[in-house]
Amino acid sequence: MFIKNNKFKINLKPGQTIILGFFVVITIGALLLALPIASADGKSVGLIDAFFTSTSAVCVTGLVVRNTLEQWTRFGEVVIILLIQFGGLGFMTFTTALYMLLKKRVTLKDRMLIQESFNQDNLSGMVRFVRKIIAGTIIVEGIGTMLLSLQFVPEYGLLDGLWKSIFHSISAFCNAGFDIIGNSSLIPYSGNILVNFTIMLLIIIGGIGFPVWWDIVTAVKKHITNKWSIKRCINKLTLHTKLALSITIFLIMLGAIFIFIVEFNNVATLGSLSLKEKILTALFQSVTSRTAGFNTLSLGDLTQASQFMMIILMFIGGSPSGTAGGIKTVTLGIVLLEVISAIRGKDRAEAFGKTIPQDAVKRGLAVIVISLVVLVSVTMMLSLTQQGSFMDSFYEATSAFGTVGVTLGLTPILTSFGKIVIMLTMFTGRLGPVTMALAFSIRRNRKKAHIKLPEEKVMVG
Repeated sequence: MFIKNNKFKINLKPGQTIILGFFVVITIGALLLALPIASADGKSVGLIDAFFTSTSAVCVTGLVVRNTLEQWTRFGEVVIILLIQFGGLGFMTFTTALYMLLKKRVTLKDRMLIQESFNQDNLSGMVRFVRKIIAGTIIVEGIGTMLLSLQFVPEYGLLDGLWKSIFHSISAFCNAGFDIIGNSSLIPYSGNILVNFTIMLLIIIGGIGFPVWWDIVTAVKKHITNKWSIKRCINKLTLHTKLALSITIFLIMLGAIFIFIVEFNNVATLGSLSLKEKILTALFQSVTSRTAGFNTLSLGDLTQASQFMMIILMFIGGSPSGTAGGIKTVTLGIVLLEVISAIRGKDRAEAFGKTIPQDAVKRGLAVIVISLVVLVSVTMMLSLTQQGSFMDSFYEATSAFGTVGVTLGLTPILTSFGKIVIMLTMFTGRLGPVTMALAFSIRRNRKKAHIKLPEEKVMVG
């Protein structure tokens, strides 16, 4: 992206352009939410709270300093859901969609921005990729709206029920966690199978990543049209898809079983529920902990073991090129496979009969290390400056970085400094720590980059 006038020219890296785009949208959203017309009491919430809400929406996090249902008018809710949709799909998806509507040509630099935005390796087919994302999003969110309306329309009436269905379908698909039910998130629907499974499926589909969508759709088409066997269809899936699906299923089951066992006799959470409700609630909380932010039980009443398990799930998050946050499932997978290969004495990490490139392993290690540094730093700052226990601060920091949106009660009592820290954490978590680091890194001299210094052994472990 080039910004020109007669006096100067600024050449922005793709990452810097994406960051600037997100910041501009957050600012516009904050200014709109700061208007008196956006607040139910007719008074402005102030710039800090407006910026916090806008950042949380664009970064699809769901942490709120003001109750969404009680604070905002319908105008404010529309602004929030538009910000969530923008944040879920990304800056370049909307930009490309606008270009297509105006019938403008998408330049090579724009295609490079799309590639950077979705962390793709191949530059070809980027516009077609965006078209598929938009079409798929409309279809999935539309189906989610219809399913939720079966519950909300009879309960709230046609217009209000339909609006709640649209709002929660978009919020769930984008893994945002904003709700307009009240102070208790989705706790009133903890035993409702329709609401629970619709929200869970929307969260999983949005968080699994757009490339996985099309890989599965292609396999299904081959199964139907070419009569491929299911085994052959599974074998033809890419390594990325296999890793994303297998790790996602494992984490969902791990979290659900852990919460079910640990909270089984806790009367403040699962203890007073029927067996069906216990299973449903444990499963829902495992799914939503992976960056969605809804909850169907009181998080503050969970045992610390369950809270820590949720922190682990929040830190891992969803899969690459989706609407979820965290370090991502595939990142965790390739680093663990590298560790296993080192233990077995192998030179390269392998999975499903394929070798994982060393560049991917290095990037995965960078993501995890930088993420841990950010998480530790934010937790320390919150512990030193905010009320609440260490667990409250640790939980809040992880929720913000993983763009999850759940809290143990610290968000509403954050100081102005705490709100700014959480805003920066959400922003970093949504765009990715490596993207942020590379965007502001200094370009290396190309000649020096090819010079290899002599090796010397060091002791490890």
